[in-house]
Amino acid sequence: MMDQPLDLDAVRAFLRIAELESFTRAAEAMRTTQAAVSLKLKLLEDRLGCRLFERTPRYVQLSPRGAAFLDHARDLLEAHDRALASLNEGRRRIAIGISDHVAGPELPALIARMNAQDPQLVIEIRIGSSGDLLQSFDRRELDTVIVRLHAGRNDGQLLTEEQFGWFAAPSWQHRADEPLPIATMAEPCGVRALAGQLLDAADVPWTEIFVGGGVAAVAAAVMAGLGVAALSPRMVPFGAVDVGPRLGLPALPRLPVILHTRVKDGRPREALAGLAAAFRSAVRG
Repeated sequence: MMDQPLDLDAVRAFLRIAELESFTRAAEAMRTTQAAVSLKLKLLEDRLGCRLFERTPRYVQLSPRGAAFLDHARDLLEAHDRALASLNEGRRRIAIGISDHVAGPELPALIARMNAQDPQLVIEIRIGSSGDLLQSFDRRELDTVIVRLHAGRNDGQLLTEEQFGWFAAPSWQHRADEPLPIATMAEPCGVRALAGQLLDAADVPWTEIFVGGGVAAVAAAVMAGLGVAALSPRMVPFGAVDVGPRLGLPALPRLPVILHTRVKDGRPREALAGLAAAFRSAVRG
């Protein structure tokens, strides 16, 4: 019956599926099963009397009726959250550290998703090296860190893995009689250390040509034609090429993205779960 109220959990599931374009990733973000998410959506579709998604084994996308419902669903949940927040004196806060080798160009959209999950949550983001962020986490200066490497510990949650390559500008050419010029992050940086170890093990002469305080600076040096950098494809500007196979450089491994957190429950945990699922989606492409 149309006079029955909407189930807010079902509306939340609808929004998660729409944002992540996947039932599986929506389930991960909501810390539940795909079957539970599917059931919530079915109940919502039955309640509204229409299909909200067109889905095949290969894709999930909004139906015309689903697209029309999307903004109204967001407004409904935001109004609900504001009503609850009005009863609380303080605002929730979460401090998150994200490795420079993880925080790619998708970060603004990911933060927006996190805010949509909990509009009353004050989000503090710090970008830095994995090692520095883990030290801040251990000192309880950060509630959560998303870092690139294990850093010799096994207390984190694996979010995903991402392939790295040796990237250079399309016009860059290496002179065979000179050491390989490397653009890299400043110490401490786990990717910097790994790249140097692999080159040394393969007996590839190399030299630092540029040291940047962030991945954006390293990528800029690459596109300026200074040399080669070990980066993930997400982090390099359009047009950069992986010259590793052409130069016979050692293959870089798939590097993990690890989540460490003390946030266990409540709305901040839900927002964090949404951020983690969005990172998985961004890396998988």
